[in-house]
Order: sequence, then structure tokens, then C-alpha cells
Amino acid sequence: MAHQPEDIHEEQIHFAKVIATFRNYAQYSLAANNRRRKDVYTLPQADQEVLEKLGYKQKLDDVDKAILINADFLSKIAENPEIFGHDVNLDEENLQNGNVERVNSHEHHAGTPHRHSHPHSHDHGHQHGHSTHRKRYKPTDFDMDKLRSTLKQFVRDWSVEGVVERNSCYKPMKDALLQHFVHVPPEERTRLRVLVPGAGLGRLAYDVASLGFTCQGNEFSHYMLLASYFILNKTTEIGAHKFYPYVHSFSNIPSRQAMLQEVSIPDVLPSVLPPGSNFSLVAGDFEEIYGSESDPDEPQSGQWDAVLTCFFIDTAKNIVNYLRIIHRILAPGGVWINLGCFCRSCL
Repeated sequence: MAHQPEDIHEEQIHFAKVIATFRNYAQYSLAANNRRRKDVYTLPQADQEVLEKLGYKQKLDDVDKAILINADFLSKIAENPEIFGHDVNLDEENLQNGNVERVNSHEHHAGTPHRHSHPHSHDHGHQHGHSTHRKRYKPTDFDMDKLRSTLKQFVRDWSVEGVVERNSCYKPMKDALLQHFVHVPPEERTRLRVLVPGAGLGRLAYDVASLGFTCQGNEFSHYMLLASYFILNKTTEIGAHKFYPYVHSFSNIPSRQAMLQEVSIPDVLPSVLPPGSNFSLVAGDFEEIYGSESDPDEPQSGQWDAVLTCFFIDTAKNIVNYLRIIHRILAPGGVWINLGCFCRSCL
């Protein structure tokens, strides 16, 4: 699908905001924690002494240290944003005026170099006539909430701590897939093509590929795409990365220990897949990529033996169209396996 210049520019703006959010995490989060510290100093001296005895100030110091460790981890994820082919240095005026939620299609494969398929080129000069003195974009609370959610999804998808939640969601889906194709010997599963829309950080798609199926994940969010690219293509050992996903809120936490829990990822080595595995992750809008036959080199109709959707259907603006697309792209005898919201209230 050919993209208009204004669409390309809007996409660049959105991606630049995401990168700015990653890069401003430390400043934003430390400032939020420091506001708690300032609040303590507004209390009467006697009350401050009570909190001191309870270790509250030390708790704030420990959160600062955890935030800095998180910032180091996030900076590694956003270290090479040019792999996505966008200008991440747009000025504040462009960023404030832009409002976009769409990305182009590209692929990456676990254990292999990142491959792009951009139908357009970018001019990274000063085509917009802006001064070389660029103002920094200040991420919003909404931006940061997206980033914090990405950290928590790392726990579910790629940590030992997330195995219970992961099994409650992904295992029934994988079991259903294996049951539907129980007649196919394991060594022949690679001829079966499985699509995972809304792939997030890629663990379900990775697990399906690990079972021997040809699997393609599809994801829309740049937060997820950056993070999944990093974990799938830039991680060379189990437990290589450590972070603290629960330090951003002091509410609904059972204990200080729980809030300051360190998590290590990944729990498996993403580059290790069965010989001959075919695993890819395609970026872009599900309806745009799979809902049309705009690319003659990549037909979609009747090409997928299974579609696995996990908490994806309820993201549809038009659920009927999602169902229409899934029905159209499934091969004869194919199966749709869904977990998550799909009820009358969605219709």
C-alpha cells in the first residue's frame, strides 16, 4: 500500500515521540519520586522522624536506584532507533502538532538480522525549515504509562516470574493448536502457517515457532516493536537484563519487597529455535496488512492455517471487519483460536 507524504511524516512524529519517551524515562520518573520526598519535608518534624524510623526515606532512595537501573535497560532498547527508518530528531513543534497511531510493515526474525520493507524513503535533512536548535519533546503521562506497561509486559512474556500468568493464557491456545493438527507429524509442522495478530512482545508467536510451526506475529505499537526487536534480536544469554517493573506506584503493593522486586529476562534464549524454523514479526495495522491484497508478492487470502488471537479482538474499532478478515485469510480446514474478550458487549 502506497503511503502519502503526510502519512509518512505523521508516522515519523509518532515514532519520535516514542523514542523521546524512552529517553526521558529517568528524568520523568526521578522527578515523580522526588515530589514524594518534598512532600515529606512539608510535614511537621515529629512526623518526619516517625517516617524516618519506618525507613520511608530509605525506600525513596531505593526507588531512585531502581529507576536508574530501569533507565539503563530502556536506553539499550532505544539505542538504535534508526533500524525502523524514521527521523527521531523532529523538533517540538512537529511533535506537538502530530497525532498518529500507525506504523509501516517490516519484519524481523529471531536470531537473524532485522529486515525492513518500507515503501518509501526518508529525507532526514532540514526539509521543514526548522532551526537547528531543537526543543526537546516532553513526554506526557499517557506516554509514560505506555512505557511502564511495556516493562510489566516483559514480566509476563519473558520472565520466570511471569510463567503462571503466561501458562494461563498461552498454554490453552497452544494445546488447542496442537490438538487441531494432531494428525500432522512434528517434523511436518513447518508447512503449517500460523498468524498471531497483536503479538505484543512476541512470546506467544515465539512459542508457536518453537513447536515447529511457521509463525508470523503482527504488532502495531512502536513501544512493543522496539522492545520485541531488542529481546528477539539483541539478547544473547538467559537473564541478561534486570529491571524493576513495580517501583512507579506506592499504591496496591503488598510490601516494600514486592515493590522493589528485581526481574531478570529472558527466561529462554530467543535465538534458539528448532532447525528449519520460520519465525517473523511484521509491524503494522492488522486491517491494512491482512485486510487487502495490495501486495501481489504476499497474498493473504486463504494462506493461514491458524490464527491465534490473545486479548486482541476487543481492540477492534470494527469487530465485524476483524472477523471478516480472519475468515478470509484462513485456509480450508484452518482454525481460529481466541482467548480474551469476545462477547455480546463487543458487538
